[in-house]
Amino acid sequence: MRRSCKVAVIGGGMSGLVAARELLRESHQITVFEKSHRVGGTWVYDPCVESDPLGLDPHRAKVHGSLYASLRTNLMRPLMGFSDYPFTGCDFGDTSELKFPRHEEVLHFLEAFAADSGLMGFVKFGAEVVKVKRTSPDDELSASWMVKWVQGHQENIEHFEAVVICNGHYSEPRLPQIPGIDRWPGKQVHSHNYRTPEPYLNQVIVIVGKGPSGFDISVDVANAAKEVHIASRSLRFKAGKIRGMENIFEHEVVSHVDPDGRVNFADGFSVLADIILYCTGYSYHFPFLEINNLTVDDNRVGPLYKHVFSPRYGPYLSFVGITSATIVFLTSELQSKWISQVLSGKCTLPSENEMMSSVKEMYDEMEEAGKPKHRTHWLYDKMEGYLDWLAAETGLPQIERWWFHMFDALLKSFISFGHGFRGKLEKMSYSNLLNEVK
Repeated sequence: MRRSCKVAVIGGGMSGLVAARELLRESHQITVFEKSHRVGGTWVYDPCVESDPLGLDPHRAKVHGSLYASLRTNLMRPLMGFSDYPFTGCDFGDTSELKFPRHEEVLHFLEAFAADSGLMGFVKFGAEVVKVKRTSPDDELSASWMVKWVQGHQENIEHFEAVVICNGHYSEPRLPQIPGIDRWPGKQVHSHNYRTPEPYLNQVIVIVGKGPSGFDISVDVANAAKEVHIASRSLRFKAGKIRGMENIFEHEVVSHVDPDGRVNFADGFSVLADIILYCTGYSYHFPFLEINNLTVDDNRVGPLYKHVFSPRYGPYLSFVGITSATIVFLTSELQSKWISQVLSGKCTLPSENEMMSSVKEMYDEMEEAGKPKHRTHWLYDKMEGYLDWLAAETGLPQIERWWFHMFDALLKSFISFGHGFRGKLEKMSYSNLLNEVK
C-alpha cells in the first residue's frame, strides 16, 4: 500500500530542489527550508566574504556561497542536467554556446527547473533550520521529527514524519596541517573566501591543492599576482613552470614553512610568499542535527547505507548529494527517486543489520585498498555501478552509456591538457569527444 509522508527538505539548492520534485511525484507532503531568499544554494554568487578568511572562527558571520566570479563548470553542458530536464542554453549571450557554462547559467537553469516543476510554493525562504531532533522512540516503526527554524526573529517548530537533508557541503573550509604554520607571518585564505584576483595584485601566492578549485583559481589569480606556486600531491606533473603559463609554477607538497615567510616544498624548492591560498575542499557539516548513531569523522558521514540512508533511522532520515567525484545532478536525481519511493512503499530497505553490514563491507574494502577515510563518499570508478544500481532499484532502465563516456572523456582530457583542458574541449564536437573514449 502506498504511503504519503509529511517530509521536511533541508536546503533549496540543486539537491533540495530535485528531492522536492521527486517527493511530490510520489504524492508526499513537503516543506523545503531555505535560509536564503532564493533557490540555487551554492550556485548563488555572493561577492561578500567572511571576516575570518580561513573560516575557523565559530562566531564569524558566515557566508554560504563559495563561488568565485569567473567560475565555470567542470562538467560539460549535457552532464549538468537531469534525465528528463536537460541543461539548455540560457540567454547569456556568447556564453550560452560554451560547453562549460558559467555559474550564472547554472543558477538560471535551477530557477527555471524549480518554476517548471511547481516547487516555489513549497519553499520557506529566509528559514534557517537550527534543530532537527527525533521525537518518537527509536523502536517505533513510524517516526516523528521535530524541526525548529528561525525566520526573521521568530522561532518556529513543526513536526514531520521524515527529513531529507540537502544542505550542501561547500561552506565549511577544510584545512591541512602544515609544520610551522603557527609562526608563518603571511596571510592565509581559504578558497571559500576567494572571489576575484584584484586583491592579490603583485603578490607571491602559494596555492595548496590542485583539485577543481585550485586548478581554476591558480589561472584566475595569475592575472593579478606576481607569481603563483601550486603545491600538488599529483604524480602526473614535472616540477617547474607550467607550459604555456607565464607566472604559474608547480611543485610537490609543502613540507614546512618558516617564520621569515618562506614556504618550502618537498621537491627542495622554496619561495618567500605573501599569501597561502588553501584550495583544500570542505567538511560535511550538520550543526542542526541532534541525533545519536551518526557522525562526521574525517569527512566520513556515517554510517550511511549507499551514501543515503541512516541504517538506524531509515527510511525517515536520508541525505541527498553527499557523494562527490560523480555526475552530480544525475546522482542527486536518482538518490531522490530512491528516497521518495522508499517513503511511499514502492521500494523497501534491507534490515538495519543488513544495511550496517553493507556499510562495514564498504569500509573494509576501502581500508584494504589503502583509501583514506575522507574519500568515503568519492565515487569515481564506482560511479557507473552505483548509478545503475539506483536506476534498477527505482524501476528505471540502465543509465544511457553516453553519460559515463562523456565523464570519462573529461577526466582523460583533464589529465592530458591540464590547465588548458576547457580550451581544448571547446574546439571539439561532442561526438568527437565521445569517440576519444570508445
